[in-house]
Amino acid sequence: MSKKIKSPQDLIPLRDKKRSEIDLRTGPKEIQITVHMGTCGIAAGARDILASLMDELSKASVNNVTLRQSGCLGLCDREPMCTLTEKSGKEFRYGNLDKKKVHGIVQQHVVGGNPIIDYLIAN
Repeated sequence: MSKKIKSPQDLIPLRDKKRSEIDLRTGPKEIQITVHMGTCGIAAGARDILASLMDELSKASVNNVTLRQSGCLGLCDREPMCTLTEKSGKEFRYGNLDKKKVHGIVQQHVVGGNPIIDYLIAN
């Protein structure tokens, strides 16, 4: 059950949360993560992957990532998937994602700087 709003001050935490979600999707940053959300990706669970990425990035207090969406890449059998692009332009394509893999990608690749080879799709 949600907390009742009794004063304008009760809206501040909600406002701050929504601002951080908007900031996650805008502006150039060091890392860009694109979740592929064509029909096949959505059917395979890409919406949950996008939500998991937002949650994991927030939990890890990561602020150097822009999170985006795109259409299908034509690798429907690897959905849901995302592409992580570093500032240098180097791309890492992760496939067959689930919440556990998303957690690992954020912790090991985004925070730690070490791609997870086992989750990568050959380009």
